[in-house]
Amino acid sequence: MTGSLLEVIALDVRDAVAAEEGGADRIEVVADIASDGLTPAVETVAAISKECALPQMVMLRGEASFLAGPESLESLRRDAKALAEAGAAGFVFGFLDQAGVVDLAATEALIHAVAPLPWTFHRAVDHAADVQAGWRAVRLLPNLATVLTSGSPNGVGDGLRVLRTRCEAGDGPLIMAGGGLKPVHVPPLLEYGVRAFHVGGAVRASWDHPVEARRVREWRALID
Repeated sequence: MTGSLLEVIALDVRDAVAAEEGGADRIEVVADIASDGLTPAVETVAAISKECALPQMVMLRGEASFLAGPESLESLRRDAKALAEAGAAGFVFGFLDQAGVVDLAATEALIHAVAPLPWTFHRAVDHAADVQAGWRAVRLLPNLATVLTSGSPNGVGDGLRVLRTRCEAGDGPLIMAGGGLKPVHVPPLLEYGVRAFHVGGAVRASWDHPVEARRVREWRALID
């Protein structure tokens, strides 16, 4: 990896290959971006593995919410096993309960299911009823690689103050800034101590278009 970590959302093989060509360090593989990312098909991960050498962080999320009941968790456990066999290098998940509190039981169940692979706690933490309490619950969980966060449910632009506070609290090494991330946000984030960045729509003309290697290269240069 060069400089800061750059993660690019990939929906398919074409996205993954373009991300690699543009200089990304890893990809987050998801399906159904209209739902903010759900678990992709095993076939997608297997196909990417054949064409792209980048590590795949694969979403484990069965529905467009941050809730996970027993049946959903069991399904995600099965998905994790099949996706790991297909080439996943790690996973992306994280849950809240009905009260907006980090659901440690559900999250820890999946941590055990994917062990020893690393994982990212996704933007559920931005939607917690008490964000500081959410961070306290998440930051010490085992095998945690990064926390994908914008600091606000509304995106990085509204969350810069929270991200700065988290860095001041010592969480900078865990933060992967993403969710409405724009080039103008990068200088202050680097100043705070953020060294991991996550982009999706910013490296394509729209979500109806594939990732463009040229745009990835621009982000690579920007964060380095």
